[in-house]
Amino acid sequence: MEITNGILTKLIAAASLFTSQVAFAFDVPTGAITSGRARALVGGAFGLISLILGGLALFRSAGRLGAGIGRIGAMIALVLGLVGIILSVMHLSGPAGGFGTGGGRAGAIVAFVLSLTGIILSGLALARSLRRRGE
Repeated sequence: MEITNGILTKLIAAASLFTSQVAFAFDVPTGAITSGRARALVGGAFGLISLILGGLALFRSAGRLGAGIGRIGAMIALVLGLVGIILSVMHLSGPAGGFGTGGGRAGAIVAFVLSLTGIILSGLALARSLRRRGE
């Protein structure tokens, strides 16, 4: 039992040494927000707001909410989604580095998906409101 504890302790020490060396190699402080991550977070915020407004507008156009966002909210969600996509594509086209380097590449991909989903939801809400307007 004592031999296994000694081996396990040495493995944990080696793993912690390796992870600290990797963190120094990438020059990323643990838990810190780098400039790349901050740029990805801004695009993600636009995408998330677009997703929420687009979803609320879609539920409003379906008659599931009594008072809600409506067409103006869907148009705002569409614009915010476009801004989120532009920001994330600009970030991904630059030298953001690989995954885990603190460059924000994974966050920019998430921001792109959130923005695209917000655009789709707001487009569906606008199409539904235009169809109802024509009836």
